[in-house]
Formats: sequence, C-alpha cells, structure tokens
Amino acid sequence: MEIEYAKLSAIGDRQDNQDRAAVVVAENAVLMMVFDGMGGHSDGARAAETGLKVVQDLFTAAELPLLDPQGFLYSALATAHDEVAGLGAHLAVDFRPRATCAVCLVQDGGSFWAHVGDSRIYQLRAGQLVARSRDHSHVEVLIQEGAISEAEALEHPMRNFVECCIGGDAPVPDMSITGRKPLQPGDVLLACSDGLWSGATDQEIAQITTRADESLVENLKAISLKALQTNAPYSDNTTATVLRWIGA
Repeated sequence: MEIEYAKLSAIGDRQDNQDRAAVVVAENAVLMMVFDGMGGHSDGARAAETGLKVVQDLFTAAELPLLDPQGFLYSALATAHDEVAGLGAHLAVDFRPRATCAVCLVQDGGSFWAHVGDSRIYQLRAGQLVARSRDHSHVEVLIQEGAISEAEALEHPMRNFVECCIGGDAPVPDMSITGRKPLQPGDVLLACSDGLWSGATDQEIAQITTRADESLVENLKAISLKALQTNAPYSDNTTATVLRWIGA
C-alpha cells in the first residue's frame, strides 16, 4: 500500500488529555484508532488507553490482511469493552471509567469502520464529504427523525449526551460496523474525537483534502487549530488520525 498518514492530539482548554490515538501500519493493512475518555467519569484517560491497547494488540497479533474484517472489529471492541468495564467493576456505576471510540481498518483497497459513541470517522474526496459515521447520541436520533438540523444539533443542550460507550455497564454496547467502503487514489480517511468535529463543519473538515501544497500533517494541524479556536475558551481535547490513500 502507498499511503500518507498522521495523528494529532491537543489538550485544548482542559486540565488533562483523556484522548488516545494511534495509527498501526503493517505491510498489507492499517488500523486507525481514536479513543476519547469520558471526562464526566473517573479515569477517562485510563479507559481510553486500555481500550486502545487491547485493539492494537489484537491487530498486531492477527494474520493480515484480515479474513473477516467486520468480525475482527466487533470482537476487538467487545474485548476492549470488557477490559475497560473490568477497571471499574468495584465502583458504583456512575463512577466507572468509560470511553467512546472510532476504529478504521484499511486493507485490500477499502476501509471498514467501527465506532461506539460520538467519536467519528470521515471519508473525504476532492474537498467533498463522501461518507461519515453517525453518532450514538440523543441529538443524532433527533436529526434522523427530522426534528432538528445538523446546525441546530451543535447548539442543542443535550449535544454531549452519548447513548453508548465502552466501559461502564457489563453488557457489550451497541456498536456500528460497516461493510467495505472502496477507496480511490487521493481519498482521505479521518478518525477523530468530538473535540475536533464540534468545532468544524463537515465542509470545513473536507478541506483537508484540497491543500495539496502542504503535507497531510500540516492540513490536520490547520483543521484542529480551527476547532480549538471555535470552541475556545471551552475547547475539549481534540484528537485525530488521518490517512491519505495513494494506491496499492
């Protein structure tokens, strides 16, 4: 595979950074990951770090390319959930570590997506949004029902309420896992925490593909800075991994 990739994580206006991210590159497969520790719960950073490590270790131990990408993503996130839930098994439910996550697997000229909560994955092409994941949140339900618009969701009082996450309660959470999404040369995949997408529109995020005169990491810095400035002085941890598909 011929690819370009980068990652970035900024603390924003918070006291600590509870996000974790990684891009794991093998000869014939790549795994992009963002885990966002939930700040309203104890030890969100530990939840994010634990979840990421579980998925990364399973990926590096697997035979690649994966024979069953969707099965792998489900099993890996379920295992990560069990590990994070175990961290807080001795605590009252409201105080257990939790995290949202977005995981994107790239192999065989396509990508497979998995996410829990409101961490997102985007596919971008020539300055346009091709597809993005849909949040597990109350406002996303309202959007899908036509009760509010995407713009109204950004200001909704329940915009930060997610309906599922890894960790917390013992049962495996709802997760969204896609089939194969074909890639064209120049396509960009972005996995990010809500700290990034809450401060930039889909159209602004798509511009990461149009600044060909700069490296992908510089483009990622530019959109992250835009999000931090938009959300200041209350900006969240802002984290993303990004990959440009050049070809096989």
